[in-house]
Amino acid sequence: MLTGKTALITGGAKGIGRSIARKMAAAHANVAIVYRGSEQAALDTKNEIQAKGVQCEIYQCDVTDFAATKALVAQVINDFGSFQILVNNAGITADKLLIAMKEEDFDSVIATNLKGAFNMTKHAGTYFLKQRQGRIINISSVSGLMGNIGQCNYAAAKAGLIGLTKSTAKEMALRQVTCNAIAPGFIDTDMTKKLKPEIVAEILKLIPLKRLGQVEDIANLCVYLSSDMAGYITGEVIKIDGGLYI
Repeated sequence: MLTGKTALITGGAKGIGRSIARKMAAAHANVAIVYRGSEQAALDTKNEIQAKGVQCEIYQCDVTDFAATKALVAQVINDFGSFQILVNNAGITADKLLIAMKEEDFDSVIATNLKGAFNMTKHAGTYFLKQRQGRIINISSVSGLMGNIGQCNYAAAKAGLIGLTKSTAKEMALRQVTCNAIAPGFIDTDMTKKLKPEIVAEILKLIPLKRLGQVEDIANLCVYLSSDMAGYITGEVIKIDGGLYI
């Protein structure tokens, strides 16, 4: 499905990002994995992907650094010859109630989750416009659509990512570059595994499908949005939440 294409995935060493990287490779795409601190996880993912017979390289980069992300994009182009897919997945949380939230809690989440996506989209998008081809996929959240207690920083960043998605889609459409967002709900990840069972039980009451989502659910949609089948889809925010936002 993605033979001959290369996908650059930020936060690609673990969790949802790792699943996206694996699914892209299974669809025969080459993969560039960007990580900040999880070097061993990145190496493990690289080895697994290379076993599928596609090219995979890993890159350490702080996506909040404008100059570093510009250098990263140039290096990926040099190493792979070109790339066609950008997945802005890198993200952090620093959950606290608004009245208890420190300034640095707000700034760090906005910097990684929103400005990091801007940095990558700016540099990759410039390249995509020149080659008149590209897919940009931003991993947002239902928190950005409906808010969430204790996550005003995270929700603000993810809501901002939706605005970035729609504006980017309008600006780049004439050059056949698409930009879409995926808004996951509660997904079965290391983060949700840390929740107390009684909290998970309360969450499940809110989800019509009565189960958590899987990382593969997000990855499958990423592959579709990256493919030729999704060439007429742009500016969309697609929820994967088991009906939570209905």
